[in-house]
Amino acid sequence: MIRQRIDLAAVSPRAVSLMSELEDVLRRESVTDDRLRELARIRVAQLNGCAYFLAQRSREALHLSEKQERLNELAGWRDSRRFTESERAALALTEVMTRLGPEGVPDDVYGQAENLLGPYNLANLIMAVSVANALDRMCLTARLAPPH
Repeated sequence: MIRQRIDLAAVSPRAVSLMSELEDVLRRESVTDDRLRELARIRVAQLNGCAYFLAQRSREALHLSEKQERLNELAGWRDSRRFTESERAALALTEVMTRLGPEGVPDDVYGQAENLLGPYNLANLIMAVSVANALDRMCLTARLAPPH
């Protein structure tokens, strides 16, 4: 069993509280389709290998009436028929943001997401993915284990 390294909430409660508050704001004002936001956040956790947030975000998606079959196929979304064109664009952007290379976000990936999501959903997706990546990295560094 992996031992937790540090309890970030105990050491820096204000910063952890602000991150939680930011998550709440993004849930309230985020992407028009809450399930799309959660799909993107789950994909971030998959790419980062973060079991803690993979479990939490999957529960949230199911609570929002997401289908288990879609969650099962999320890692292979490119080959699945269960995702819409807008969801595919959002997931493509999510992946390049999470695995950001030296070239940054390619124009074609960004343009497809911009065209299909519109400015409001695009802006909120960018923020949700950015925060999800930050939280995953904090969790992975502190070695926070998912609850049983």
